[in-house]
Amino acid sequence: MKKIAVHLAEGFEEIEAISIIDVLRRAEFEVTVVSMIKSVEVDGAHEITVKADTLFDDMDYDKIDMIVLPGGMPGSANLKAHSGLREQILNFNDMKKPLAAICAAPMVFGNLGLLKEKQATCYPGFEDELHGAVITGEAVEEAENIITGKGAGVAIKFALKIVEKFKGKEVADELGAKMIVQ
Repeated sequence: MKKIAVHLAEGFEEIEAISIIDVLRRAEFEVTVVSMIKSVEVDGAHEITVKADTLFDDMDYDKIDMIVLPGGMPGSANLKAHSGLREQILNFNDMKKPLAAICAAPMVFGNLGLLKEKQATCYPGFEDELHGAVITGEAVEEAENIITGKGAGVAIKFALKIVEKFKGKEVADELGAKMIVQ
């Protein structure tokens, strides 16, 4: 079973985080929700508090297959500022392990130089943060080991792209049909 870590920083976009966690668990991935602060209770951008499974400092990234970053502000800026997370992302990229970010969060990858000459998308207004990326404006993009998504309205399609990456298009399409994704 693939193990995916979804990271919550203060000010995360709730729709993105919960949609991603829900879809990936429906697809029978082992999802660990990681708090980027010193508490398992993390406040979202719209004052919804979510209880994470563990703290960043307690994570064993050797056992994780993919890092996922929900967006939102200031959540994405808080993810970008976290040196430990940046180090893990660089390690994953060096090993060609999958990475995914949606909304403003692709800026984390962009600021690390991981999107150079790769097709990517993000929330409008954050394009300058995707240093060297080929910005497409599409809902979801996949380039090599990196998946990016545009924003809250495409969170389920973004999560289904992650399902497709690991389990194939047929499984992702079946799950999408069960969820009445149109």
